[in-house]
Amino acid sequence: MTDKTYNVLFLCTGNSARSIFGESIINRLGRGKFRGFSAGSHPKGEVHPGALYELQHNNYMTNGLRSKDWEEFAAPDAPQMDFVFTVCDKAAAEVCPVWPGQPMTAHWGIADPAAVEGDEITRRTAFATAFRELQNRISIFVNLPLNSLDQLRLQEKLDEIGRIHVSDKDSAA
Repeated sequence: MTDKTYNVLFLCTGNSARSIFGESIINRLGRGKFRGFSAGSHPKGEVHPGALYELQHNNYMTNGLRSKDWEEFAAPDAPQMDFVFTVCDKAAAEVCPVWPGQPMTAHWGIADPAAVEGDEITRRTAFATAFRELQNRISIFVNLPLNSLDQLRLQEKLDEIGRIHVSDKDSAA
């Protein structure tokens, strides 16, 4: 068993909701084995109020969360990432910076709750769905036997996790 702490970066375009969820969830579920970060290709400059509400509703601390540019994590003095996950389609199609250390990457696309229009219940439901979907995927990820998977098998698992949706009844199995 290794005492290594794995650094995980969640990327999205605006870094205001989905990637913020990823950072927060992995920092809790990872129990010190994983350290989460988030960033965006075109950060909004603030965390979306709907994301803050959903995190607080689920008893997550929100102080210290901020919208960051992904260049912050490509800098020479940035933490070296072990995993980088894109959580929105726009970021997946963009050319990402070259990450030092060649981290494993996967696309875990989640519908953008900030783009949902409608009444308050509809908007809150969108944030709750995005949160649950990421929580489900991250729960599976942090429980993978990382020490016993070779790189090819681990990449297959990361890609499989990205295809899991909240409505998938067997997703946690």
